[in-house]
Amino acid sequence: MSILREIQTAILQENPNLGTILLKLRFLASRLGSEPLADWVKYEAEGYRKDADVPDYRVAGLSFRGSWSGPFGSGINNAPIPTALVAKHASKEWTQYKFRESIATVQDMAASGKTMGINASNLILLLQGKVYEDWACNSIIAEMSPIAIQEIVQTVRARILELTIELEKRVPDAVEVTLQQVISSETPETAAAVTQIFNQTVYGNVTHVTATDGAQVTLAITAGDTVSMVSELAKAGLPDDAAKEITDIVALEKPQSEDKPLGPKALEWIKKNAPKAASGAWKIGSAVATDLLKEAALKYYGLK
Repeated sequence: MSILREIQTAILQENPNLGTILLKLRFLASRLGSEPLADWVKYEAEGYRKDADVPDYRVAGLSFRGSWSGPFGSGINNAPIPTALVAKHASKEWTQYKFRESIATVQDMAASGKTMGINASNLILLLQGKVYEDWACNSIIAEMSPIAIQEIVQTVRARILELTIELEKRVPDAVEVTLQQVISSETPETAAAVTQIFNQTVYGNVTHVTATDGAQVTLAITAGDTVSMVSELAKAGLPDDAAKEITDIVALEKPQSEDKPLGPKALEWIKKNAPKAASGAWKIGSAVATDLLKEAALKYYGLK
């Protein structure tokens, strides 16, 4: 049986072992040559480093309760604290928890069905006098619903299945990979196709453009939204005026096809400005800029 079929069989079990499944997916990713997929699998299997970005599905909201003491021995115990107050007087970061643990650990936590508590002792100082004026805050508890943890497991499971289904449909070679047999047609085109499928199924609207030197540029553009396109192109290395200029052109033209989303005016603009990118005047090379603008147009037109 191929590795892809083994993954599909295992992921459809009632209580799949996601840690083992990810190891098989990591093997498949290495055979297909997709580094972004391999990196994601590694993070999910081993946990996310502190300096690594955590996917949105691994961010869960927190709820807060606290205890206060007042005059004449009065007190308030286990009273809910609005998250809006926490965000206002502490920061929005306090209202969310980023799961960096391995998926095996998250799966164990989900299976326990217990509410997860987060150390929120620093909030005592930050919220002192902000919730109940003239009352002393003694303790604050931050908690996460077990349903939120279970949702992480379900999301990873669903995206692995969706990924293998898309690989089966669009990259036929993926079905041929076994422990004994390495596909002979592994090419940059295959790796690019696998990476595209991975980006679409795992990260959704976020697109990653891989440069020739291996660097990656991430685009998060909302279809039909010129503001997000200008912002993302500027973040990627285009000067602000250039980002706005090409965005206006793309907004006025219609896509020719998914393979050729850029219209004649956009292509002419790229040709005209290519020397600026090649000279180093922009923070992005000319070859990468073309791929970047193509991906940006696809996102803007809602084709990806």
